[in-house]
Amino acid sequence: MTDDTPLKIDRRGAVLEVTLNRPKANAIDLVTSRRMGDCFADFRDNPELRVAILTGAGEKFFCPGWDLKAAADGDAVDGDYGVGGFGGLQELRGLNKPVIAAVNGICCGGGLELALSADVILAADHAQFALPEIRSGTVADAASVKLPKRIPYHIAMEMLLTGRWIDAEEAARWGLVNHVYPADRLLDEARAMADLIASGPPLVYAAIKEIVREAEDMTFQDAMNRITKRQFPTVDVLYSSEDQLEGARAFAEKRDPVWKGR
Repeated sequence: MTDDTPLKIDRRGAVLEVTLNRPKANAIDLVTSRRMGDCFADFRDNPELRVAILTGAGEKFFCPGWDLKAAADGDAVDGDYGVGGFGGLQELRGLNKPVIAAVNGICCGGGLELALSADVILAADHAQFALPEIRSGTVADAASVKLPKRIPYHIAMEMLLTGRWIDAEEAARWGLVNHVYPADRLLDEARAMADLIASGPPLVYAAIKEIVREAEDMTFQDAMNRITKRQFPTVDVLYSSEDQLEGARAFAEKRDPVWKGR
């Protein structure tokens, strides 16, 4: 994978950094969405990559979502978004690796839905969040599904029904973002978290992501039964892996484990 407009793609060891790079606002058109899908599918399928960071170029915008100018020029809102759906993350099957969103500015509409597709959201202190679709007579579809499950129901509904903007501090207060940092520290903090995660056991991360995703619509007991019976593929791989033995041996030998992802 190489740098490519409208995406800037960098690799640091086991960490992939993906930067939306479409001045002025980093809005996503169909071409960009398809390229993002290809990028994250490659990330999913590359065993050497363990964590991804998604951010936006510049200091003002993370992503406002759908490119309305492109739509006016003929991009259909129900067009081919590519593998993974809009932005390449929301519907990407089998993505069992952690993704960090580093929100460096305005994050609204489909951009907020994209951030919600990450596992961890870090925000610059000047970042702002909103779902303004209501004002243009359309529905924030993915956010209508996800947001009420992530933050208090009444706050989510207020955002969906009014389009109200919230700042980074309020977003953190409601649990929409994990941490807020000065803008000049945001990417360094995202990289530090990515490096920390990348140093951990990738098979365990895969199992965590699959369990969380699949158990969402299960009862607790049904989910636990599937785990103990090794009916989740990632759990079955984990329990039969070299890494499972390595974790126990490292603990017994009082040393740091060496994870091989197998």
